[in-house]
Amino acid sequence: MSEVVGGNHLAELSYQECINLLRTEEVGRLAVVVGHYPQVFCVNYRLDHTIVVFRTHLGTKLLAANHANVGFEVDHLDRDTRSGWSVLIQGMAEDVTDFGPSAQNERTRGLPIEPWAGGDKPRYVRLIPAQITGRRIQPHELSWPTNDLGYL
Repeated sequence: MSEVVGGNHLAELSYQECINLLRTEEVGRLAVVVGHYPQVFCVNYRLDHTIVVFRTHLGTKLLAANHANVGFEVDHLDRDTRSGWSVLIQGMAEDVTDFGPSAQNERTRGLPIEPWAGGDKPRYVRLIPAQITGRRIQPHELSWPTNDLGYL
């Protein structure tokens, strides 16, 4: 489904388009509720198939996210063309740092996630998606005349 908003074309992305776009970026925003209020944290992430994985330390972000419903958003914007896309994941986060050995846990802990923020980030968090949606905005394309009436 698509619509025109402010002269731009807004289209829903398919599930596979969302996954493909998530693979092109490495920074997203994690939304959690802390003390009855939403808070948003930028995190470096990687995908393990369709599961977002990020590293953090034991603190507000981890305590609010662990075994809780969270939101995760990744965007890409082009100011010059006023175009871009946004992918939103809704799901449950879990700290898997202390989980026992398994192929999935070893793969998770082996992902090359290098946090930009300084400090020790020893905890690995997986975001299990319940829903992945996305939208793309593109400049509205002009329709050129195809008949002999000429231009305005």
